[in-house]
Amino acid sequence: MGDDPLDYARLVREALLEVPRRALLLAAREGLPEEHHFYVSFRTTDPGVSVSPSLKARHPEEMTVVLQHQYWDLAVGDDAFSVTLRFGGAPERLHVPFTALTAFADPEAEFGLRFDQPGDAKVAKEGGTSEDADGEEPAGGNVVDIRQFRRPEETAEEPQEEEPEPAG
Repeated sequence: MGDDPLDYARLVREALLEVPRRALLLAAREGLPEEHHFYVSFRTTDPGVSVSPSLKARHPEEMTVVLQHQYWDLAVGDDAFSVTLRFGGAPERLHVPFTALTAFADPEAEFGLRFDQPGDAKVAKEGGTSEDADGEEPAGGNVVDIRQFRRPEETAEEPQEEEPEPAG
């Protein structure tokens, strides 16, 4: 289904990758507000990922970094971000394409996304589990129930729509 222009799994993944991109862009421009901080996990083996050989040796497949108080030169582009962090006291420049992300979380906001496979992104609750609106594991398929994204006060008093009468 790689040639299908309506490959919904790909479209959803691309749309959800916009969330970490925009959050990182905001952090690059204005800094992180209050107690917000990001956990960013990525595959170190993906094309375009640039980490030092020593970091690659310690994290041969996947790595998680935390952006909170001590990060420098955060640059965010359309397809990737770069940042300087300290590892063992030494500054290291990382370059990570968004397609290499496996997870993004902001614990202060109790928000997280997992990108397990291309097109298989899930919204994660605090504690790192992916669940549907009823607290059960999703049944499968590529359908997202938008009720899980509503605030409780929006669903409590939501008016019921009536079925229209058939004409004539």
